[in-house]
Amino acid sequence: MPQGNWFRSETGTRWFFDAGAASLDFAYLGGFPAGAFGPASGLPGGNWDGLLLAADLGDWLSERYDGLGAAPTDRELLDARSIRDTIARLALCSADGHAPDSRDVDMLNLYAATPDVPPSLAGGSRQAGAGRLRVGQAMSSVARDAVTLFSAVGFLGDAERRIKRCAAPDCGLVFHDDSRAGSRRWCSMQKCGNRAKVRAHRARAASAPAAAAAAASAPAPAPASPAD
Repeated sequence: MPQGNWFRSETGTRWFFDAGAASLDFAYLGGFPAGAFGPASGLPGGNWDGLLLAADLGDWLSERYDGLGAAPTDRELLDARSIRDTIARLALCSADGHAPDSRDVDMLNLYAATPDVPPSLAGGSRQAGAGRLRVGQAMSSVARDAVTLFSAVGFLGDAERRIKRCAAPDCGLVFHDDSRAGSRRWCSMQKCGNRAKVRAHRARAASAPAAAAAAASAPAPAPASPAD
């Protein structure tokens, strides 16, 4: 399944963000509240909502699940927004080390308990199960992905938890660090990682003349005494 979303920032920059889990990608379709991230997060501004219309939900799901059947209904859109917002709240709790609201846990478990997209092995000669997927199955798979994720990373007491915030203080986007060493620091090397490299380069360049001047003004070492 493809992961990540393309965003266009308030300044018009288009960039790709992989939140590290399909469920977190889904939460970034407008599920996080205003003020959750810094001004350099790169998310669309204003009251942007990635699930404004039922067609928006259909587009996102169709890119990730083959064989999606009928287009989402308005009722299914409301359910999808509920799942999205729940995952976003739980992700913030995990990243910041807060206990989750039990109502959010119950909501996620409720959606995850419904039938999801069944796995299938390619190469068979007959169709197993229904030929077309329902929107509810896809949303159940998103919810189950979130249950698996939060069960693995937890919420409290782990300083090395894998749900992190971007290290850039003016960003703070939340992501799942699925790197083997757990060393991911940035939401995107294209965005915040590159900004950090530029700042470090400028700092080194600015300090070089001062270091050279200090070395030039340092007193010369005293000559060595002749041997007896």
